[in-house]
Amino acid sequence: MNHDTYEDRYVREVLAATRTIAMVGASPNWNRPSYFVMKYLQLKGFRVVPVNPRAEGELILGEPTYASLEEVPDAIDMVDIFRSAKEAMEITKQAIAKSAKFIWMQIGVRNDDAARLAEDAGLRVVMNRCPKIEYSRFHGELSWGGFNSGVISSKRRRI
Repeated sequence: MNHDTYEDRYVREVLAATRTIAMVGASPNWNRPSYFVMKYLQLKGFRVVPVNPRAEGELILGEPTYASLEEVPDAIDMVDIFRSAKEAMEITKQAIAKSAKFIWMQIGVRNDDAARLAEDAGLRVVMNRCPKIEYSRFHGELSWGGFNSGVISSKRRRI
C-alpha cells in the first residue's frame, strides 16, 4: 500500500471499525498532545487505554495505565503510536501479538518496515496522521479550529 496518501474511504473504515484504542505514549500531562487526543477520542465514544511505562498504575483520564501492550487485559482494535519511528517496529510486533486490527502512527511517525510487517500479518496501517484530526475532519469539526475541512463552509457553492 502507498502510505504517502490515503483515500478518505480507507481512513473512515479504520475509524468506523475501531472501538478500543491502546495509546502507546499516552501522557498524564494535560498539556501534551497525546492527552488532548486521548480526551477527544474518549468524548467521541472510543475507549482509550493508555500505555506508558513511566505512568504505570496511574489513571489517565479515568483509565488505568499499563507499562506495555502485553499487559493490557482487554482486546484492542487499534494501537495508536505516540512514540518515535524507531520504536514503531517493536510496538507493531506487540500489536500483532495482541491481535490488534489496526496500527496508527501519529503525525511525524513513519516506519515503512513496521507497516509492511503489520500488513503482512493482516493489519491495516495509517502513518503520519492523527485520529483526532481525521475524525474531526470527517465530522466537520476542524473548521472550529480555523481549518478548512471542506465539509462545512460559510461560502455559497457556485452551481
